[in-house]
Amino acid sequence: MEIIDQSYGKRHNKTHTICRRCGKSSYHIQKSTCGSCGYPAAKMRKYNWSAKALRRRTTGTGRMRYLKTVPRKFKNGFREGTKAISKKAATN
Repeated sequence: MEIIDQSYGKRHNKTHTICRRCGKSSYHIQKSTCGSCGYPAAKMRKYNWSAKALRRRTTGTGRMRYLKTVPRKFKNGFREGTKAISKKAATN
């Protein structure tokens, strides 16, 4: 068994709790900042030295409710308020 310093036994207070923005247990209670997302800063915390962390929370990892329809709308020139031409009328 490893020899662990005696001070380790006295650690029974939680320094971090769940962050309301990212949901990770990285919100430092005394500092009032999240070590993962940087909350309450307006911009999300991100560093290029951690490429994997960027990949995990970048665009495309969520639902993309708006963005997933944009390529189809772009293909049709962002048409709005027009009626679809009947396939029967087009073939005759």
